Amino acid sequence: MPLALLALAVSAFGIGTTEFVMMGLLPQVADDLGTSVPTAGHLVSAYAIGVVVGAPLLTALGSRVPRKRMLLLLMALFTVGNLASALAPDFGWLLAGRVLAGLPHGAFFGLGAVVATRLAREDRQARAVATMFLGLTVANVLGVPAATLLGQHLGWRATFLVVAVIGLLAVAALARLVPELPADEHGGLGREARALGRPQVLLALLTAVFGFAGVFAVYSYLASMTTEVMGFGDSAVTLVLALFGLGMTGGALAAGPLTDRAPRLTLYGSLAALLLALLAFRLTVHVPWLALVTVVVLGAVGFMTTTPLQMLVMRKAEDAPTLASASNHSAFNLANAGGAWAGGAAVAAGWGWTSPALVGAGLTAVGLVIAVTAGLLDRRTPEGASRVVAGGPLEAAGPAVSRPGSPASGS
Repeated sequence: MPLALLALAVSAFGIGTTEFVMMGLLPQVADDLGTSVPTAGHLVSAYAIGVVVGAPLLTALGSRVPRKRMLLLLMALFTVGNLASALAPDFGWLLAGRVLAGLPHGAFFGLGAVVATRLAREDRQARAVATMFLGLTVANVLGVPAATLLGQHLGWRATFLVVAVIGLLAVAALARLVPELPADEHGGLGREARALGRPQVLLALLTAVFGFAGVFAVYSYLASMTTEVMGFGDSAVTLVLALFGLGMTGGALAAGPLTDRAPRLTLYGSLAALLLALLAFRLTVHVPWLALVTVVVLGAVGFMTTTPLQMLVMRKAEDAPTLASASNHSAFNLANAGGAWAGGAAVAAGWGWTSPALVGAGLTAVGLVIAVTAGLLDRRTPEGASRVVAGGPLEAAGPAVSRPGSPASGS
């Protein structure tokens, strides 16, 4: 594995930690800043808004910036956003800090996925992307629980200071380990925007919005299900969330090699498995040990959808994949917000704490239908361009980059 992928994974670990840790810190933030927990919940939405806005905006602005320099700038902005959050004097400034921290999220993952494919052999590109995403899943297993405990004992500001330090370490790792990669000299906002408008790219983005929304319809209310339905105490919530994170990690590890072999089939299989797991969870949640097993499965099959979607978006965007790749993360955050809203609406309507699982199954079913439709339409078009990655065809991708197993790598 190229060490540059480790730098991308460390960056993803920091981003994943700050994205999800706020859910566990809402009571502390609300008490400290003199607001209610529901109002403090806007801090979660503020980050998502930053992602949705920042992904296309920063990607467009940086379309002609050399890729390593752009990664460094994005991670520096992430660090500043978390430092601003830690030092925020009131709720309004904290809200602004969360938006600022979210702005580089989608652009970083979008560009990072493109860079990861440039660092890997053609037959291992999905594994390279999955390795970067592994940092995001490990954040849910280790980073978020540890950061939550830190915030509970030393205050929520300490959490964001630590995340800012992780951001600085990520900047150093990127500067040291990522090779110089020039921007696409034929790129530009117009070319990227045209690639984003291709039907197969739009269908993949819609698949992400609906398919992944099924995950967050349940994940957003997993803490309440743990105490209200499974019968565990508050102290078990961290364990249940960690089990979900372990499942995510396993899903990420499995998704890479499977996507390298058959991206469409991997996507169909993971969405179908997610649909079945969500339906099963409504029943297994009443049996504690079965509920815990299902939580792991939900994390695994839910996150298995991310790598094939990322690769399909990049390949269908042909020679201008960066904006489409970044927009995929906007789609995932829309899924986060939409799934949480739909699941919450079901609970508020009096359907019970298990109703988000049914809502999630419905959303995932829509995503699966869109994915299959895209696959059927894809059979009518030539597949010769599907090997295009990272700023152009491999034959015309610019200066050679040392890859494992290639002559340039010496292995």
